[in-house]
Amino acid sequence: MTHPRHQLDDLLNAPVRFSLAAALASVEETDFRALRDALEVSDSLLSQHIKALEDAGYVRVRKGFVGKRPRTWLSLADPGRKAFTAHYDALRTIASNSA
Repeated sequence: MTHPRHQLDDLLNAPVRFSLAAALASVEETDFRALRDALEVSDSLLSQHIKALEDAGYVRVRKGFVGKRPRTWLSLADPGRKAFTAHYDALRTIASNSA
């Protein structure tokens, strides 16, 4: 199996999860609301995708408070960063080698 599609990560094939990983790859940490707004998805949809990536060890979730309001911050864990980079590189290779 030498075709680069074999290097695609099944978890990151979903457009929202890929977008989520891409957004987190460009920052150290961001809050849930900022990510939700940037990705233009609902709270529940974003929560589902975060959970899938968190369960895989790709995303770190940190909860806390700002004043009396609960807040959730997200960051890309090292395995998630490696998976995103490999997935992105495979997509670029596929796109550049179109026959």
